[in-house]
Amino acid sequence: MNIWAVVPVKELDRAKERLAPLLPPALRRTLMVAMLEDVLSALIATQALTGLAIVTVEPEARRLAAKYGARVIEIGARDGHTGAVAAAAQILAAEGAHGMLTVPGDVPLVTADEIAQLLAAHRPAPAFTIAPSHDERGSNAVLCSPPDAVPLRFGEDSFFPHLEAAESRGIRPTVLRLPGIALDIDTPKDLAAFAVRRSPTRARAFLAANKLLQPLEPAAAPTGNRWG
Repeated sequence: MNIWAVVPVKELDRAKERLAPLLPPALRRTLMVAMLEDVLSALIATQALTGLAIVTVEPEARRLAAKYGARVIEIGARDGHTGAVAAAAQILAAEGAHGMLTVPGDVPLVTADEIAQLLAAHRPAPAFTIAPSHDERGSNAVLCSPPDAVPLRFGEDSFFPHLEAAESRGIRPTVLRLPGIALDIDTPKDLAAFAVRRSPTRARAFLAANKLLQPLEPAAAPTGNRWG
């Protein structure tokens, strides 16, 4: 099946501003690059995908696209997450792609196995498969066949509207709750939740290298009095 993965990436100078209480701009930028590379690594390791596209005008994202053999789409790149994905869907549909899987660049715990689970659960077209964020408000992975089968509109409360949008097109949505995809890193609370989950990710290695894990991880509970 001809299914493309699409990752929208905005300019990194504006990346992760809600992490400002913890990280200065330069570290937020480096963290975003590390998370993006974790996501791209999982996608290129998923053999069932036909190709990978990054919707961006960001030079660092273009560099990673070249490294991972990804296509760069600039149309819609400055139109926010929704506009970027919509532009890619139109392009892929016009080119005859059977489907489009879109994931954000800030889910560093995603694995090729989770992507494979999404593809395996996907029904014959027209079909819609979605993996929500951990709070079941956001839409952290969406798979549409054909690529423009369902109008997508992303945001903090997009999960249930996306289910309704699929049903309005006569498509019964498939919902998968996948722990890696579920954790997108937007807030200090998200980063703390990520820090306690040991993983071989570039994002966690970045936190460790910058001595940022210790303040984020909860202190161990006392095991007794000071004399053992």
